[in-house]
Amino acid sequence: MLSLSLAAGCGGGKKGAGRESASSGPPGAVGTAAPAFTLPDLDGRSVSLSDFSGKVVVVNFWATWCPPCRAEVPDFVRVQSKYRNRGLAFVGLSLDTGGARDVRPFVEDNNVNYTMLIGNDDVAKAYGGIVGIPTSFLIDRKGRIIQRFQGYTDPRVWAQTLEEVLAARS
Repeated sequence: MLSLSLAAGCGGGKKGAGRESASSGPPGAVGTAAPAFTLPDLDGRSVSLSDFSGKVVVVNFWATWCPPCRAEVPDFVRVQSKYRNRGLAFVGLSLDTGGARDVRPFVEDNNVNYTMLIGNDDVAKAYGGIVGIPTSFLIDRKGRIIQRFQGYTDPRVWAQTLEEVLAARS
């Protein structure tokens, strides 16, 4: 099970140490098209990455049992509020084995204001294999992965990065 293999990786890296940018490579790599997916939200409705076409998207692989993941969520809520009207969409992909049953209470308690989906092994593999969480992918308006962040990322890094990306209209 994916969540068991991630337990050791949760928070295993230095803060912000896993930031990559601009290269080419296999699916899920920086510089490639973001792998398409369709996953259920917490109410069982299907949501696709293509639903966010034309937006800057942050796809965040996380779980409720992961302390650095839990620490990032309030930051994401604030950043989503600040940049939503400029075309930003956070999309959380929970890797909790209990699905919506595990995720919904956390989402409600933290007033999560962005799309929360139930991830799976296939999507994690399509993004290059998620070996530790949190792992986030920054996707530009054209659907290309432009950065990957592994481990907890300081909200100041998100703000600086998103200011630059949202200012670019290409």
